[in-house]
Amino acid sequence: MPRLDTRMRRMRRDDFSRRLMRESTLTVDDLIYPVFVHEAEGRAAVPSMPGVERLSIDALLHVAETASELRIPALALFPVTAPEAKSLDAAAAWDDEGLCQRAIRALKARFPQLGVITDIALDPYTTHGQDGLIDDAGYVVNDITVDALVRQALSHARAGADVVAPSDMMDGRIGAVRAALEADGHVHVRILAYAAKYASAFYGPFRDAVGSASALGKADKATYQMDPGNSDEAMREIAQDLDEGADMVMVKPGMPYLDIVRRAKDEFGVPVFAYQVSGEYAMLKAAAANGWLDERACALEALLGFKRAGADGVLTYFALDAARWLRARG
Repeated sequence: MPRLDTRMRRMRRDDFSRRLMRESTLTVDDLIYPVFVHEAEGRAAVPSMPGVERLSIDALLHVAETASELRIPALALFPVTAPEAKSLDAAAAWDDEGLCQRAIRALKARFPQLGVITDIALDPYTTHGQDGLIDDAGYVVNDITVDALVRQALSHARAGADVVAPSDMMDGRIGAVRAALEADGHVHVRILAYAAKYASAFYGPFRDAVGSASALGKADKATYQMDPGNSDEAMREIAQDLDEGADMVMVKPGMPYLDIVRRAKDEFGVPVFAYQVSGEYAMLKAAAANGWLDERACALEALLGFKRAGADGVLTYFALDAARWLRARG
């Protein structure tokens, strides 16, 4: 029999007691800001992601200054490759004078304390929009793709990246990248492995932003990204990436896969990150624009949900706004 004097609402009565018993909290230390960098001058809006822009390197530095002032720990860089730089072999991915490499150097020269995370994948650089190199049948070939990813990761490390984040989902790429970084003397470069990246329908606005949507066309990435119905498989992927030398793991997308975040944290006890992807962001922005949701309240609640599920940090396009909201809230 329950005690008749048990009142769960007693601790909810006042703000002070709600704060004292709060189990999960969101701070600016939990935020990573994904940014899109392009070769063009200035800024260009991404229509499917209200408030998000493609940035020139000069504009990127202004955004980085704001992020630094807000004490956001890190930016995650995603290049918008010019069409003429794309190819079947994705050679622009490891060009030491490429867009991403120049952006890394500019950021580290100006803001050495700001973490720079770079995407290791070939889809921004391929004419077909796939994350790897393809054979005559259009199938992404694993091992030659891994060789290309190693070259890309080394190029980013030489440019000064703090964290390389393979998001391609090829087998064995974490071990190959770790071995190459060690052999080349980049022993402090961390690896954030997109260990559980699903073949999701929530990526559409991102592909618009980086310019891979038109190249990909009606093709999909189901032969290498994970099936949305699988959970145990994600644990095997995470275990493999950790065994190969990953320092951190990523679950992507975020909110539809909070169960994966929780399982990863419980089973491995390692730094686990989640990506609140473009589709999640766009839905909240659209609903707020229509007056259906309170943007600030819902965005912060969603981000807190990642923390409650076990995430150590979140990649989110709300990062700048969230940092301001958290600061205003005190």
